[in-house]
Amino acid sequence: MINQILKDKPSKLFIGFTAFFVANALIAECIGMKIFSLEKIFGWQPANFSLFGESGLSFNLTCGVLLWPLEFVMTDIVNEYFGPKAVRRISYTAVILISYAFIMFYSSIHIPPADFWISSGSTKGIDNMQTAFNGIFGQGLWIIIGSLTAFLVSQLVDVTVFHRIKRATGEKKIWLRATGSTVVSQLVDSFIVLAIAFKLGSNWTWAEIFAVGTMNYIYKFSMAIILTPFIILVEKQIEKYVGHATAVEMKLAAMGKK
Repeated sequence: MINQILKDKPSKLFIGFTAFFVANALIAECIGMKIFSLEKIFGWQPANFSLFGESGLSFNLTCGVLLWPLEFVMTDIVNEYFGPKAVRRISYTAVILISYAFIMFYSSIHIPPADFWISSGSTKGIDNMQTAFNGIFGQGLWIIIGSLTAFLVSQLVDVTVFHRIKRATGEKKIWLRATGSTVVSQLVDSFIVLAIAFKLGSNWTWAEIFAVGTMNYIYKFSMAIILTPFIILVEKQIEKYVGHATAVEMKLAAMGKK
């Protein structure tokens, strides 16, 4: 049975997508603590936008956003070839494993450190390794809840929008259903995470939520457009890997037509 699964190309493809999807989601959660300046990457001055009464806004983003657009692209590809049930299964798996990871992070934070280890990073400018460890892995509970909730809800929204567009367009215009579903789901993701993590968790004003959320969404919207050719390229590679006939069968099955 195992050998049969490992020889079946669609099965191997699904296993590969699941592993990469979950790994990306977990990495995004772990590196999300770091805030970077998008303008500095290109050597630009901060944007200094004013939105909803909030001034001095620029593209200061969490490193997690480097990977989340790729997650939504993968969602659309899985949706195209395996259907909404497969996307939900992968999404639930990712949430469960990320939750498990955070439990392990918090458990490790509260394990008493060895005395020598606390000062072992002093030569690298880290006076207290335990404090540094806590700062990296000890994300606030509201941030974790907000991030996981936003991820799961936006995934379900992506699935729904993707299939509604596909029913209207048929097999053509994958760029439209992939980009359209990502643009909508990223909008949901951008504001849910801020509302839970910072409105409920830190008492931000709604003006702050909408201002920061809009800046985040501009970036995510732009990435959704930029990554559209990548989706088309991946689709061609999948068809080449499994064969045209199998690819057609997979798409029909994904739509419940077989």
